[in-house]
Parts: sequence; C-alpha cells; structure tokens
Amino acid sequence: MTDAATRSRDDAARAAPSGIQTPDVVGGTQPAPAPRLAALQAPQDGCTAGARRAAMQRLVAAGLPKPRDEYWRYTDPRTLNADTPAPVAIADEEPQMFDALDRLRLVFVDGVFDAAASDPLDADGVRIETLAAADAQPGHWIAGSYGALEAAGQTPVVRPFAALNTAVAVNGLAIHVTAEVARPIHIIHRRRDEAADIVLHHVLKLDPGGELTLIETGMAGARENTVIEADLADGARLHHIAAIRAADTRIGARHIFGRVGANAAFKSFTLSLNGTMMRHESIIDIAGDDSVAHVAGAVLGDGAQGPFHHDDTVFVTHGAERCESRQVFKKVLKNGAVGVFQGKILVKPGAQKTDGYQISQALLLDDDSQFLAKPELEIYADDVRCSHGSTTGAIDPVALYYLRSRGVPKDRAIVMLVLSFLAEALAEVEDDDLRAEIGDRLELWLNRHAIADGRREATA
Repeated sequence: MTDAATRSRDDAARAAPSGIQTPDVVGGTQPAPAPRLAALQAPQDGCTAGARRAAMQRLVAAGLPKPRDEYWRYTDPRTLNADTPAPVAIADEEPQMFDALDRLRLVFVDGVFDAAASDPLDADGVRIETLAAADAQPGHWIAGSYGALEAAGQTPVVRPFAALNTAVAVNGLAIHVTAEVARPIHIIHRRRDEAADIVLHHVLKLDPGGELTLIETGMAGARENTVIEADLADGARLHHIAAIRAADTRIGARHIFGRVGANAAFKSFTLSLNGTMMRHESIIDIAGDDSVAHVAGAVLGDGAQGPFHHDDTVFVTHGAERCESRQVFKKVLKNGAVGVFQGKILVKPGAQKTDGYQISQALLLDDDSQFLAKPELEIYADDVRCSHGSTTGAIDPVALYYLRSRGVPKDRAIVMLVLSFLAEALAEVEDDDLRAEIGDRLELWLNRHAIADGRREATA
C-alpha cells in the first residue's frame, strides 16, 4: 500500500471512530445507512447463497462510500446511496446500434430478461443461462464463480456497490464459453418503468482457447448497478464493448472484474453519453504469463441540461511475467460537465518484463467544464516499462484556424477535431465494423449538441 493511501486510511479512521474499517483496505469507514441496508433483500437459497452471505457481510463491515473516502474524493456518492432513484422519463428510442451485425440478441427490460424478445439461448461454443436458472441448479459451475472475482477485487480498495450487487442480484446471465463463438452476444437494455432501480450481475467463464465478443447497449434504468465477472483461462480472448446511452438524469455504478490467464487477452471499451452521475470501475488481475489487458473509454458529456459527472476508476494488477496492459481514456466535456479518471497500475514482485501504459486526457469545450485525474504507478519489480500521463486542454486554435481557412464551417471543424482527439480510444476496438459504427454514433452526438449550442447562442 502506498504512503498516501495509508495516510488516507488512517485519517478516515480517526474522522469516524465508530465506523468499521476493514484491515489493509482503503475506504469504507462507516456503516451503510440503515434505511438502504434494511431494504436490501438477499436471496437465501440457491447455489450462490454462500457467496451472497459473504458479500452482505463485506457490505455491512465496509459501509457505503462517503465523500471523504479516498477513492470517492472526486465523486459524491449520495445519489447512489439514496434509498430510491428519481424517475427518469422514457424518451423515444434512438436507432439501435449494431442492428446490421449478425449477433445473438439478449434483451433485458427494466433489468429483467425478456425471453420472448430475445434470440434462443443457443450458439456453438457457448452455453447461456439466466442467473436465476443457473442458481437453481445444485452443483452448477456458477457456485464457484459467482462473487469470486468481486470478493478478490475488494482488496486493497473497498468497492461497496459491487458487494451490494453480489449480495442481492437476482437478474443477469451465466455465460460459459468453451470454444470460439462466431457471433457476438449482444445485451440490449430497454425501459418501461421510469423509476426502475436495476441490479444486474453477469458471470463469464471462458475455457482455454475460448473467444467471445460481448456487446452492451441501451439504458438499463433510472439507476443502475451492474457487475460483470469475467474469468479467462489460458489462451482465452474476451472483447467487451459497452455503448451506454443515458438520459440526462440517469445515475449508475458499473463494475467489470477480470482475471486473465496465461496467453489470454482481455479487452474492454466503454462509450458513455450523457447521464447525471456515472461511475465505471474496471478491476483487472493479470494472473498468467504473456497475457494482455486493455481497458479504454470515450466519454461525451454536456451539462447544458443539468449536472453531468462521469468517473472512470481503473485498477490493473500485474502478477505475471511478460504481460501488457493499456488504459486509454478520453473525455470531451462542455457546458460545465465534470470528468474524473482514477487509474492505477500495480506491478507485483516477480512480474518482470511488464509493459504498462496509461493515458487519460480531457478536451474541454468551454471554461466551465472540469477534469480531475489521479494516475498512479506502484511497482515492485525492476525490469518493467510503465508510464502514465494525463492532460487537459481546449481545442487547438491553430488547428481550428487551419480548417476554417479552408472553408470548413466552425461547428464542423470542431467535430472533426474532437473525433481526432477520440481516435486513440476508439482504436482499442479491434473489429473494424464495430469501431466504425461507434465512430458514427459519436459524430451524430457531436453534431446534435453543436446544433443545440448554436440555438442557445442565437436566443441568448
């Protein structure tokens, strides 16, 4: 544990002597609020019951986060701690992304699997079940996997909302990949209830040599708490893409826990548009030699319709030799939007030949927006190559002048420069078709908001 983290832990403990502090863990210094805790209903039956009880114990001991906790210092968790979320109006559906893609569609409505709207749970190289169906089978493989990566990811940093999720989630998927899956699995979220408070837990198990592309799109609910646990055996490959469409008032916390075996590859990309308060956490354990883990994200936030706050928190642990990790996050913020990035690379003793790269950058399109960054390296091996960087800036006036001098309208020139800024993050999406469609959606968003800005300026 770093000296800064140790000091923060000690200071928090002194500030709240009545709370419970888990030894050697940062954050979580007070008990969970009684009304929220009392309202939680954890299933008592099923093969995951033991994991749920353990998660509830972790939650009670650690408590829900407070603003003074080290890993919540830039993000106020009160909306996530609230007993219930504020309703979010159901807007007209935007055109569904990836409609032209040959994929296996799995539809969730208000966080509940809709079998009638989904494709049959049948594909070569993979077995797909709902979490409830898997939980009801004694001796199912999920008994040893559910909550395992989440529990391991609670050290050295407490992640209370992930523990809450493991304790109470009844909806989600159990996906067992035994070979290369030809078609992507596409989780599609739809809404009917304006006040839906969604808790989803997906467990992915990839056998040696298994390969899967997992896509998520849509808005799950007024408030969302989602956990994905992905265990990659030796030689497995996971491509994860989450294109999250959010209404302006939506809030949520999402976690992805990954364990990467030898010669395996874990790649996750998140596109986030709008939302009042969103927190995305990626906790990746590189456990096998010669493996790769990439985590990337592109965030576009406009505070014109209300407060916008987006937090990406990443913790990558290198515990094996000759491994590579990349963290690439780009945020475009305007009209008072706030972006946060907290990223850490931990290199354990013996993890020689590590190649760790981390970059977080924000493009501020006005003087009111803000980017807060906390990059960290903690290295206990001597033959490594690790770097981190973080920058915040505005549109390059020289580049903007160059484009305008050649007849490009100002709004179009800004869109072109923003897309160029985001290109490094988009490059983390390997599939050309998926990357192109994400780029198209980014451009659509930018054009819409540029038009909205022009209208506001005209009426000001």
